[in-house]
Amino acid sequence: MRTTGLMILAALGLVLLAPAIAQQPKPAADAPLIFHAESNLVIVDITVKDKSGNLIPNLKQDDFTIYEDGKAQKISVFDYQELGLEPEPPAELTLADELKLPEKPKSEITSPTPGQLHFKDKRLMVFYLDFSSMGVAEQIRAQDAALDYLKKYITKDDLVAIILYGTTPIVETNFTDDRELLTNVIRQLPIGEASELAGLADTGDENGQDTGAAFVADESEFNVYNTDKKLNAIGQVAKMLKSFPEKKALIYFSAGVSGTGMENEAQLEATINLAEKANMAIFPIDTRGLMAAPPGGGANTAGSRGAGIFNGSAYNSQRAGINKSQDTLNSLAVDTGGKMFVDSNNIALGIQGVQKAMSSYYLLGYYSSNSAEDGTYRKITYKLNSKIAGAKLEGREGYYADKNWQKMNGEDKEYQLTQALSSGDPVTDLPMVLQLDYFRISPTAYYVPASIRVPGSVVAVAQKGGAAETQLDFAGQVQDETHAAVGNVRDNIKIKLDGANAERATKGTYQYDAGFTLQPGTYHLKFVVRENISGKMGTFETRFVVPDLSADTHGLKLSSVILSNQRNPVTSAVGTAERASRQTLASNPLVVGNEKVIPNVTKVFRRSQTLYVNFDVYDAQPDPTDTKARRVKVSMSLFNNSGVKAFEVGPIDATQLASVRPEAVPVQFQVPLKDIPAGEYTSQISAVDEVGRKFAFPRTRLVIR
Repeated sequence: MRTTGLMILAALGLVLLAPAIAQQPKPAADAPLIFHAESNLVIVDITVKDKSGNLIPNLKQDDFTIYEDGKAQKISVFDYQELGLEPEPPAELTLADELKLPEKPKSEITSPTPGQLHFKDKRLMVFYLDFSSMGVAEQIRAQDAALDYLKKYITKDDLVAIILYGTTPIVETNFTDDRELLTNVIRQLPIGEASELAGLADTGDENGQDTGAAFVADESEFNVYNTDKKLNAIGQVAKMLKSFPEKKALIYFSAGVSGTGMENEAQLEATINLAEKANMAIFPIDTRGLMAAPPGGGANTAGSRGAGIFNGSAYNSQRAGINKSQDTLNSLAVDTGGKMFVDSNNIALGIQGVQKAMSSYYLLGYYSSNSAEDGTYRKITYKLNSKIAGAKLEGREGYYADKNWQKMNGEDKEYQLTQALSSGDPVTDLPMVLQLDYFRISPTAYYVPASIRVPGSVVAVAQKGGAAETQLDFAGQVQDETHAAVGNVRDNIKIKLDGANAERATKGTYQYDAGFTLQPGTYHLKFVVRENISGKMGTFETRFVVPDLSADTHGLKLSSVILSNQRNPVTSAVGTAERASRQTLASNPLVVGNEKVIPNVTKVFRRSQTLYVNFDVYDAQPDPTDTKARRVKVSMSLFNNSGVKAFEVGPIDATQLASVRPEAVPVQFQVPLKDIPAGEYTSQISAVDEVGRKFAFPRTRLVIR
């Protein structure tokens, strides 16, 4: 999973508080700590331990010195938070207590008064139950563990909030120490809800479960989206808790988050950064407990659809899937200062571990001497002025400053875009989707088109502000396995917001197309998009492989299959195509005549549209009667969710070689969708080389509205 330098130590948090106020006298010992904030107030938490690992209490403000980017800062806020670990015995119930109606939980997290520390010497814990990742058994196990903690282990210093996630995060109760109220909320959890969402959708892998379906769709894109949604929900909770300057622990009950690799990298990093800024450590607890993985799977799963159960690949795939789901949990824990609890059936021990990790700490605040709102990283260091042998300070290493887009000049904006490509702090305020494809254009070179789609809603702010036009800026970079840049893009799209374009601007979508020429290998792509009025940015990262189709294979070799509902004149196409040379255009497989094929990134079509299909077949055997021709037959079938064939076109003969792409037979056909019922389908392309007796059956999901 993620190893790009977002490591954070367990005992430090950071919160930037926005309202501006001036400093007041130090409060009495029994009064709540009040600090009046300016926009550059920074709050950090520091834990001090001796050489034996024991906490060092009773230090004073003068014992600390704190630096930002090497410059000493004046400490204006100081407090010691002392948290105990002794369990609080349940109170003895009286008759009046038993007759009293239960208190109604507060179904929102209410923000504290700005500039005030409300929870003196309190341990703030959020029970975040991700029911969408857990089956019924795991949901019950999480419920039992929470009840066990409330009965035996809750301390007088613990305040607990409960948030349930099914498809969106729902606050069941605000922070409270009311044991009875918390117990009632936990007992009333809707066991079974969202359990059907647990686990990954089928990706068509041969080691997947054999469900008996005739055709299996590759639903990897759904898995990417589902994981991003889970991570984004955690980010929403972090934003919800940001106004609390105290340390917070989010105890994440789940049965694993099956990250799919680099496709989720940007969202994972964005979620971690939000947690860091909110001073929230994440403590994942794997509710699957201690797992035994019998070869071929347990009795509650279907057998492997391939031969993997006999050669061991099914077991390896099964074990790798478990490890992968825990990798994401581990990244959330390590990079926010938390700890992961796995492989134990006593889940209540995990909650106790959070109590111990959330130990006493010092809360320090300073007004940064650097007031620039440039979004840059500020490095924080600190030292102990008192000479205590072996003393160790644990705390975070820095933070990202706020950004004020309106104060940036053109040079600053360009620098920001460049920095965003190399930054470990991806911004995901602007939604975007990206599709990568590949076509062989020579024995050792491949054309890799990148298609980026941005919803029109991103220009709504510019339109409401009365701007006559705005601009979408694009910057992208491809790196090889040695991290060397092998391709760069810097471009923009200008969008008119006046007259007839005003309404259409926010309701449509904007698509940018770029292309890279690469050799076979593994690459990393990062793309950044920015709307130029609001300054909102979006980031997309992925690792991708350009296969070597020159190697001998048993099946028929194909390029990516492009599904499209739009063809534009080359002269009006968005991106680099309109400025390309004639020779480049001739070799571009997405240029057909004087038109450029625009890939449909979302795979969503309307019945009023025409579906265009484009791909190349490579190295088909020559026709014995004409060595310059090939005999390739192609058909396309659509299968509904029941596996029933709903539509078929073909077979179509593809016989001519491309003039500029060696040993490539281009396949191009179109399908009017007006007679196909709306719904979700699995599209299967069947390509057969009749002479070479080879075939290929690529599949993908699409939606017709």
